[in-house]
Amino acid sequence: MAYNLLLGGAAGQGIETTASILEKLLQRSGCHLFTTRDFMSRVRGGHNFTQIRFGDQPLYSHANMLDCIVALDAPTAALHTDRLSPDGVLLCDESVESSDPRTLRLALAGTARELGNPRYAGSVAAGAVLRLFGESFDETAIREILGTYLRPELADGNTTAFRRGYDMATTQFEHLSGDASDQMLLTGSQAMALGALASGLRFYAAYPMSPSTPILEYLASKSLEAGIVVVEQAEDEIAAINLAIGASYAGVRAMTATSGGGFSLMVEALGLAGITEIPLVVADIQRPGPATGLPTRTEQADLQFVLSASQGEFPRAVLSVRSHRDTWHQTLRAFELADRYQLPVILLGDQYLGDTSATMPVPEVLPVRLPVEAMAEALEKTETSSTEDRPYLRYEITESGVSPRLLPGKSPHLVIVDSDEHDEEGLITESAEMRRAMVDKRARKSEGLATEMEEPDWIGPTLEGEPAPTEMLLLGWGSLWGPLHEAVAILTAAGHSVGALVWGDLYPFPAARLTALATSARKVVNVEQNSTGQLARLIRQETGLACHASVLRYDGRQLSGDQIADRIQKEVSE
Repeated sequence: MAYNLLLGGAAGQGIETTASILEKLLQRSGCHLFTTRDFMSRVRGGHNFTQIRFGDQPLYSHANMLDCIVALDAPTAALHTDRLSPDGVLLCDESVESSDPRTLRLALAGTARELGNPRYAGSVAAGAVLRLFGESFDETAIREILGTYLRPELADGNTTAFRRGYDMATTQFEHLSGDASDQMLLTGSQAMALGALASGLRFYAAYPMSPSTPILEYLASKSLEAGIVVVEQAEDEIAAINLAIGASYAGVRAMTATSGGGFSLMVEALGLAGITEIPLVVADIQRPGPATGLPTRTEQADLQFVLSASQGEFPRAVLSVRSHRDTWHQTLRAFELADRYQLPVILLGDQYLGDTSATMPVPEVLPVRLPVEAMAEALEKTETSSTEDRPYLRYEITESGVSPRLLPGKSPHLVIVDSDEHDEEGLITESAEMRRAMVDKRARKSEGLATEMEEPDWIGPTLEGEPAPTEMLLLGWGSLWGPLHEAVAILTAAGHSVGALVWGDLYPFPAARLTALATSARKVVNVEQNSTGQLARLIRQETGLACHASVLRYDGRQLSGDQIADRIQKEVSE
């Protein structure tokens, strides 16, 4: 069982702080959480809201129907009441006019003024919410959590405001409690940053660009605590990626992150990493484009772009992140693959998952093998094969395409790299024969890389532990994992034979599971957050399979499970 709570108001009314405090209190009571944030690209005014979904079981997505709306201004009530359930509550200030019988008017603003600070209104409302949902009033916990956001005197005043709001309301919902009190509560951006730290990240460079900026902010706040981690705010995205390439060349694990516009500036340097065979992790946290687009909204429109970004041909891996836990997992894999195959790995996220906070079990942190440790094998091979007339070959032509990698200054050997085409030693060449050999050498990395690509997650019925054929097959990628998880549950409960494949690894494209299931499906439908069906295009390119229909959304907002289910129901009935 789960409840869906929306807090809305204008920018500057403390929506984000109030929501963050509420979700921490709910987690302490054991609730599982999935909190989405919808905010306009402005400092003051406009309409912002945060949606907190909490329950006694793990939650995978936001939901459309609301159980409670907390309206700190009149527009919030007007904009969202159509989504309020018949038994829901519209909690608002006594000044808001509403003829809806579900309205609960409280003296939010008046109480805040009485306590000496108009901004206490959010805390008065939050206290009332705790009472509505049957939560106990834990003053110690409230004061402790408030203290992480506010000065002591403000924490005291807001604690009093919580108490006043709590006393104004009565319990109207059954109390829920799960087993998530000892889990982590973090955003997708924080999960990616922590995954990078667990991977042995030692250098991060970025230029602030929403929605990737929280990664930069989190790593900067944790750099000293994490050890020797250099976090550099560069003057632009071109500098950021070149700094990361330089750090990786020197022998540390390095990363940069941006959004689509910043990635556009990075693509020439991406090719530099490709031809010099320097490991690199680049995260593209997608938002709607082109140009400035919608800076604070979500989309999945960069897939085709990153598949071929930069001039020329060179191998790369493209991974997407599907959930908070998967973000941790995929970030670790990105660093491992970049080092193992000496190539750039692109991590595709989006604003929806990056800014959404959720509970997740604490992941196991395993030892990682850093480049300086892996160099021992390369050095041993070099020492046995090098002679005076055959020096260290940084780009030795090998069967796998991967050459022994030494780090500059870590051995007696000279490490030569160049962005021009080069021979095995790293010296510039215009030889036609050597050019073909180097292109083929680099391309062979894709063969090994393809064997490490993970098949898409299967959401649906199983037979002896394997995916069972269904009449309808839904295809998605990245952050649609959660909504598709819930859509399949809704459709299955309605009697439909349905399953979903959700890709994390996108290139080289893993197609075995799709090929096995698509042959028995009556209808194959791609579900994507873009206007052209970019995953469907990739599938057609790699397998020849064409989808029968599409469910697409590209207005900057994320599809929910119930919205997907509704669209599929219409497809079935046609």
